[in-house]
Amino acid sequence: MTAPHTDDTLHPYASLTPDLVLDALASVGLYGDGRLMALGSYENRVYQATLEDGSRVVAKFYRPGRWSEAQILEEHAFAQELADAEVPVVAPLLLHGRSLHRHAGFDFAVSPWRGGRTPELDDFEVLEWLGRYLARIHNVGAARPFAQRPALDLQTLGQEPRDWLIGTQIIPLDQQTAWRDACEQALELIAAGACLSGATGQFGLKDASNIRLHGDCHPGNVLWTPVDDAGHGGPHFVDLDDARMGPAVQDLWMLLSGERRQRTVQLSALLDGYEQLRPFDRRELALIEPLRTLRLIHYSAWLARRWSDPIFPINFPWFGSSDYWRGQVDMLHEQIEAMQEEPLAA
Repeated sequence: MTAPHTDDTLHPYASLTPDLVLDALASVGLYGDGRLMALGSYENRVYQATLEDGSRVVAKFYRPGRWSEAQILEEHAFAQELADAEVPVVAPLLLHGRSLHRHAGFDFAVSPWRGGRTPELDDFEVLEWLGRYLARIHNVGAARPFAQRPALDLQTLGQEPRDWLIGTQIIPLDQQTAWRDACEQALELIAAGACLSGATGQFGLKDASNIRLHGDCHPGNVLWTPVDDAGHGGPHFVDLDDARMGPAVQDLWMLLSGERRQRTVQLSALLDGYEQLRPFDRRELALIEPLRTLRLIHYSAWLARRWSDPIFPINFPWFGSSDYWRGQVDMLHEQIEAMQEEPLAA
């Protein structure tokens, strides 16, 4: 592993002990009974806490230095705007008139606990339902832009991660040239396409407006509860940490998987639901493979940059080897081919 190493004790989360989590909750008037469970989150630290009255809440401790207070509060405001529109999102609680709190150097928020499981994405009724709710998210998101949070752009998601990975020489020598060349070819294809708008390279159609998005709408951020005879249940959306401006298709493509035929059928079901409540510009389907490519590049840099966080080597032991980077080269070549094919149609 050639990623840089930092003494674990120096990592900001090293001081985030169970006692500190409970003290933070107590500082906003929520008293835990001692039961804490870490939930699946790598960028931030998220805990389910049981309170003295038996109820449960989720406490999210933001990674220091990632977002400004203004950017976090804009995320919270968007979540509340969605909740006020009866879109099933989990918004932070207002405690003492605030949604964002600070304790022992950590910014944190508390939200209600909501159960659920990953939705069955081979069930077309589920996909249609998800499409309707994504349209509702986007109807709210289109009402006004973010003022503080960034937009999807080629520089942030592609060019800067590429330059950083090459400059820090994290990639093993036997894969450096192959990865750099594949990455260059992929980014050139994206830059040459009709998917950039403005001098900053924002991602979207040149003659269409970007909207506020969930931003990271993969199946793990959608919790599904069974629908009962009264019609109660269905999806709710969690983790707006990556909310930003971008094209609507960003919130759809991560729900697609499998071979092209399977993805086409899934997309059709999603759009059947989506277009019941909001028009969808079919030209945005040409952005799916470029967006997937940028996520692939950004993900490798994200892992490398977080390597000093003790949770990363534990959960991603395969990262950094020659085999890992060889696999990334292969995937970039697959994406280069995919970006030169006709877009999905639905």
